[in-house]
This record gives sequence, C-alpha cells and structure tokens, in this order.
Amino acid sequence: MGKTLIVLGIIAVIVLIVLGVHYWLYLRTAHSTFEHYYAFRGCVQLLQKTDTYGTCRTGSGRVVTIVEYQGKWYLQGDLPWACLGKVCFGI
Repeated sequence: MGKTLIVLGIIAVIVLIVLGVHYWLYLRTAHSTFEHYYAFRGCVQLLQKTDTYGTCRTGSGRVVTIVEYQGKWYLQGDLPWACLGKVCFGI
C-alpha cells in the first residue's frame, strides 16, 4: 500500500509538471504575435490595427484593445507589473 501511494504521488507530480509546462508554452505562444493573441482572446472581428496595437470585437460582442509591450501582446490595462528575467507577473 505504501509503495502504491508513493508511485501515485510521483505520477501526480509528473502530470502537474507536464501540465504546467504545456500551459506556460501555450501562454508564451499566445503573447508572441498579434494574430496569436487575437485568437487567444476570442476575437472574431478586427476593427483597427497598427504596428503596436489593435482593436477587435470578441465573440461575446465585447470590444477589446490589444497592445504591444516589450515585444509581447497584452490586453490594454493588463500589462505585467514585475519581471524576473524572462518571467513576468501581472495584476
């Protein structure tokens, strides 16, 4: 019984690590280009776009503005507030 719990615990940790890495790569890809972030946010209609920002309408009808900040794309007002190396945290 004890060995089974240890094996299940190790499997659970491995699954969590794999899911964490997958989600990190998914977000990294989403922020990498305007087109990826446009799709990530569920935009269905492009209203306006320049080299540094764009406005689109989501499937729910909400109008959002996507802006470029330090080579990555974010929602306006949702920029990271602290960075440690290449890892950034937002509010």
